[in-house]
Amino acid sequence: MTQLGATRLGNGDWKFLVWAPHAEKVAVRIDDPASKDVALQPHGTGYHRGCLGGSTEPPTYGFVLAGGRAYADPASRRQPHGVHGPSQGFDPDDYAWHDQAFVAPVRQDLVIYEFHVGTFTEAGTLDAAIDHLGELAELGITAVEPMPLAAFPGGRNWGYDGVFPFAVHEGYGGPRAFQRFVDACHEQGLAVILDVVYNHLGPEGAVHQHYAPYLTEMYATPWGAAMNFSEAGSDEVRRYFIDNALMWLRDFHVDGLRFDAVHGIVDPTASPFLRELTAAIGELSEQTSRRLFTIAESSDNNPLLVAAPDIGGFGFDMQWNDDFHHALHAVLTGERDGYYQDYGTLEQLTTAYTHGFVFRGEYSGFRGRRHGTYAPSTPAEDLVVFAQNHDQVGNRAGAERLSTLVGTRKARLAAAATLLSPNVPMLFMGEEYAEAAPFPYFVDHSDRALLDAVRRGRAAEFGRQADQLDPADASTFEHARLDRRQRDTDEGAGMLALVRVLLALRRSCPLLCEAGVDESVSYLDAQVLVVYRRQGLAEVATALNFSDSPTEVVLAGVGTWHRLVDSTELPPDGGEANTGVVMADGRLTLAPWGFAVCLAESAEAAA
Repeated sequence: MTQLGATRLGNGDWKFLVWAPHAEKVAVRIDDPASKDVALQPHGTGYHRGCLGGSTEPPTYGFVLAGGRAYADPASRRQPHGVHGPSQGFDPDDYAWHDQAFVAPVRQDLVIYEFHVGTFTEAGTLDAAIDHLGELAELGITAVEPMPLAAFPGGRNWGYDGVFPFAVHEGYGGPRAFQRFVDACHEQGLAVILDVVYNHLGPEGAVHQHYAPYLTEMYATPWGAAMNFSEAGSDEVRRYFIDNALMWLRDFHVDGLRFDAVHGIVDPTASPFLRELTAAIGELSEQTSRRLFTIAESSDNNPLLVAAPDIGGFGFDMQWNDDFHHALHAVLTGERDGYYQDYGTLEQLTTAYTHGFVFRGEYSGFRGRRHGTYAPSTPAEDLVVFAQNHDQVGNRAGAERLSTLVGTRKARLAAAATLLSPNVPMLFMGEEYAEAAPFPYFVDHSDRALLDAVRRGRAAEFGRQADQLDPADASTFEHARLDRRQRDTDEGAGMLALVRVLLALRRSCPLLCEAGVDESVSYLDAQVLVVYRRQGLAEVATALNFSDSPTEVVLAGVGTWHRLVDSTELPPDGGEANTGVVMADGRLTLAPWGFAVCLAESAEAAA
């Protein structure tokens, strides 16, 4: 199928294809440097196409609609002068890849690292981020997840205000830099999972409404008009976003996509867009013999997202589990405001380990209704869990990180609870060394009225007067930049050493995260949680103490248990941990906010 936008042909010519069903005439305006218009021909259901010969250089262009004005291409691959400027062609094949031997990790081996390109380094570019990939791989990370890269207005943004989904933000280095970044990740053995946004377009710089019914007034989202996935013209809107997903996977060698807030995609049709999307990615995976991941973010606690299409599911490989975060956060912090009012007991965290979602049809006081749906336990490997992410940090009034809120011991326990879970764990940038810098929300819109609306909207959404750091102030963005000097502090070095030990243990003891094993979770006096995982004679126990007091635990089972990790014996400098034999009767004393991982003697021989 012909690709949307500008495509370079084998002879060096450029082909153009745009969907503008209500336009009688469409031309492409080329700046080279004199402006000239080349008429396009109607093609198919509202498309217009044409070819530009005699120019091997990527053209700078826009499409001329009624009234004689040229608009940027909705499927633009480059916006070299920002979202308000013209588009430019980009040839993805004009890059020599070096990743032919790379194979993405199996799901069981995934450890995801979410980061924001603009604040990850001083330079805030994809090329600068390459310098830190070796550190992540050495730590035990196996996949990186950049927050959205789609071209957005201004110079700073979380990325969820993108208006050109096919174009990489120029401030990050543009599309060629992203190819170099993915190539470098693969060289380090790291998969790349890109965050994409298909539920809305940003409020500044979008051109789609001039071309076609990309948006619908039938529904609304918290971010503005909804994308049209079910009304007249929706077949082509679906094609647009499916083409976008396949482009990242094919032209940029990305290994997976994380789809933002799919609960914001309203689609009551019998053939949902999300199912078509995962099916198209599955076909590409089969055609290329590549392992490609699909991850959904949803607030609905809907197990059908990861269920197979033949039983009514949507076919995603994984979905984020906010319930795990909320249950863990509420126990550690004692917070009960906002959605945390529904959480706060260790029993709920036990439910998250055992069944996946805490709310499976129970009444939610925060929502004032039942939430989720009753279903058998969602497989652990289908859920991505975290103690922090961009939303949970950045949507706080002060954007404080967990280590700032709860201190070192509790932050270390949170790391253990997450990284030793049977789920797919994710770290948020800087979490590995207890980064103290906040991660506030920031934007750089040019319209003052829009900026005021952003401030008011966030205050209303989160029930407060305002963010403590103004989203529109440049210093807010500067506050979010990582300070890697903290890696050398006692707290930073200790956390980094702990994460390294925990991820090494996750690799060396696959029973911790293996699929299809027997699992049971118990909690003692509402303060200690113990996760048992068994397969045959092998058994491992992870004990987590959520209290201020030393607590004795008697591990279930027969025989002698051996400690693999004990938080009281982890040296702060990252040296070898001292482990010993637990009493034959299985008694183990956990330090306040401490944890331990123990392996049954019968399993030790097998290991």
